[in-house]
Amino acid sequence: LPSSALSPALAIEVYTDREIQSNVGSKVHLSCTFWSSEWISDDISVSWHFQPDNSRDTYSIFHYAKGEAHEDDTGLFKDRIEWVGYPRSKDGSIVIHNLDYSDNGTYTCDVKNPPDVVGKSSYVHLLVYDKAPVRAGMVLGIIIGAALILVIIVALLAYLIRYCWLRRQIRVQRELSALERGKLHKLSKGSKGSRQAAPFFQAPLLSMLDQTRSFKSTSDKKSKGLGDSRKDRK
Repeated sequence: LPSSALSPALAIEVYTDREIQSNVGSKVHLSCTFWSSEWISDDISVSWHFQPDNSRDTYSIFHYAKGEAHEDDTGLFKDRIEWVGYPRSKDGSIVIHNLDYSDNGTYTCDVKNPPDVVGKSSYVHLLVYDKAPVRAGMVLGIIIGAALILVIIVALLAYLIRYCWLRRQIRVQRELSALERGKLHKLSKGSKGSRQAAPFFQAPLLSMLDQTRSFKSTSDKKSKGLGDSRKDRK
């Protein structure tokens, strides 16, 4: 049996977006990537086809082969298609410039990498508006982003408030400790002053006490002498 019958061939796989929305007059990037079981050969080809909405007709608008890009030079996409793909990186994307309402439709990307030529094409639907509507996913992303920003702001405010409160507490404790040290210093000065003033007041007090005692003793002696003279007279 031939070797090809022993191992089944792997089909080439092509990937595109399912839907893209854009505005009139702008440009749109139609992404097309692929995977192949074979090495990228020089015979690789990338083709883009367009089917307008409400129509069964399909038009070939772009073809890449043998290293050269062939754009639509006569149809609706004349001078509006730009090749931005790089087959060596498995990329076959294009860009359409100056969009119009007539560009609404389905775009199909087909890739062949001989001998890997078996596989399905992939398609993307383009919607062109005056102003592209906001998608539900985009709205949800904006809401989630705003909520995260709000949470971060609240957390920062809470951190700043706590930081300021702690600094205030530290400052108050320092002021209280300084006041206590000042009171103790004043008390120690007062006690030293009273100890130094005691000898100054102590000498007059002692002299006054000595005079009182001497006066009392003389008066006692006088009263005793008068008593003795009275007894002698009797």
